[in-house]
Amino acid sequence: MRLEAANNLKSTEFFTAKSNEKLFVEMPVEIFRQWREFIYEKTGIFFQDNKKYLLESRLMRRLLHLKLNSYEDYLNFVKKTPQGRYELRYLYDGITINETFFFRNQAQLDALVLKVIPEIISVKKELNQKKIRIWSAAVSSGEEAYSIAMMINDLISNKYPEYEFEILGTDISHTALEAAVRGIYSEYSVRNVPVQFLKRYFRKTDNYFEISPIIKAMVDFRFLNLYEDISMIGVNNIDVIFCANVLIYFDQNSKIKVINNLYRSLNKNGYLFIGYSESLHGISKAFRLISFPKTIGYKKE
Repeated sequence: MRLEAANNLKSTEFFTAKSNEKLFVEMPVEIFRQWREFIYEKTGIFFQDNKKYLLESRLMRRLLHLKLNSYEDYLNFVKKTPQGRYELRYLYDGITINETFFFRNQAQLDALVLKVIPEIISVKKELNQKKIRIWSAAVSSGEEAYSIAMMINDLISNKYPEYEFEILGTDISHTALEAAVRGIYSEYSVRNVPVQFLKRYFRKTDNYFEISPIIKAMVDFRFLNLYEDISMIGVNNIDVIFCANVLIYFDQNSKIKVINNLYRSLNKNGYLFIGYSESLHGISKAFRLISFPKTIGYKKE
């Protein structure tokens, strides 16, 4: 549907040229600030002033679906009605970006299977422990978690048959998690999958690729808000965390809070991997920086 603005429209009105139906055109600055504060309080995500249009476009679909008259009405609906807490799932879907693909960061996966897991196993032998827990903390539609599962199933499990590997995938978007559970992907998503893995762990149907039941069974997907302290309390005894391209959406205070939460979730000698464009500089001194071929990790000591 094409959005057109008319000169005589107020900022809280809707309009289309093709019908009498109204669409929201612009969010008043004060309402934008209220929305920004509310989203920040719930998620730690901060919308800069220059992201006002982005927030408008992300919220518009839900506003229209609920047949509300303005963004102020939508905010009041979310904050003040019994249905508001259920609406949060759609709000979170709307304000998050779920762009990913399989084997997006091969260097980190190589570090995991060649260096990190053998090191962790050597520590667990001393403690007489047989379980290794790996967490994809912003799993989106599941590609990262399934990439980890394929690497472990192919390169690790037979080598260390006495060890149990648990892979947890969490995200704030219910829609993304539902896609992860389905495990059906486009050709674009699987473009980096090694040929042997594509043949072994995917079934092609028309133009789509379905992940095999063996790999699906290795991953447990859950909803989780990394910014919510109470929810984070339930995630612990983790040996390796992948949390790529999450910090870029937070301001400094939110980054510090989230990294502290991740640190508490990790076991001693556990590892944290973040995105290529991200760094813990100025955020946390609690980790030791570890260099691997073509990538780095952060170790809890």
